[in-house]
Amino acid sequence: MNIAKTERLTLRELKSNDAEFIFRLLNTPKFLKYIGDRGVRSVEQAADFIESRYRQSYTENGYGLYCVELADGVKAGLCGFVRRETLPAPDIGFAFLPEFEGIGLGSESAHAVMRYGREKLGFDRVLAITTLDNDASTSLLQKLGFTKSGTTESPEGETLNLFEFHYSGE
Repeated sequence: MNIAKTERLTLRELKSNDAEFIFRLLNTPKFLKYIGDRGVRSVEQAADFIESRYRQSYTENGYGLYCVELADGVKAGLCGFVRRETLPAPDIGFAFLPEFEGIGLGSESAHAVMRYGREKLGFDRVLAITTLDNDASTSLLQKLGFTKSGTTESPEGETLNLFEFHYSGE
């Protein structure tokens, strides 16, 4: 199911046939450093991860992380919302394959998903978390209008930056 479309990309729900892409993305150096090791060591495990995490979130929460696909069908990254027990509101997340970083896809997909969050999901607030040294994500969040509201601790005990976005009274 497509959830948003822009001039250059489509955001859609992940499917089991995205396993090779997810395997590759989850094992990139920046994903491992800034987001964490998900323990996905094969394409088969990636297919299971899609079903047990991403697709389960669509069912349980009505949203999740979505595949960012270019007009030519190339899968570039993920962008969407995560529901964490440790946070009082959904938080935005994004990650891209190295060859698609720094060309504006993060900003374009995040703007589209934020619009979707307001218009289709009825969000009035979205949070975001980053590691303390993730300057690229911090910069993108600030461009989107997020403000740093402090820090929070991950379930593993890591201190993270906490950002907040409030939709204006549209």
